[in-house]
Amino acid sequence: MQTLTIGELKASFSEVLKKLKNGQEIVISYGKKREKVAVIIPYSAYASKPERSLGLLKDKAGYMIHDDFEISEKEMLAS
Repeated sequence: MQTLTIGELKASFSEVLKKLKNGQEIVISYGKKREKVAVIIPYSAYASKPERSLGLLKDKAGYMIHDDFEISEKEMLAS
C-alpha cells in the first residue's frame, strides 16, 4: 500500500488512477505531520464488500437499513 500526500496525489492523479485500476490501495496523508486521513480503494473492492452477519442472532433476526437513514454504519456500531 502506497502513501501519498495531498500534493503528490494532485500532481500524479492519472498515475494513481492506473494503480487503482490494477488493484492497489492508496493511503492519503495530510499536513506537516503527514497524518493518515484516508484510503482510496479500487471500486471493485468496495462493490464486493461482504454483507454484515448478525452473529448470535443469525437465523433468528434480520435487519434492513433504509436509504434515508441518517447514521453511518460506523456510528451505529459505535453506539
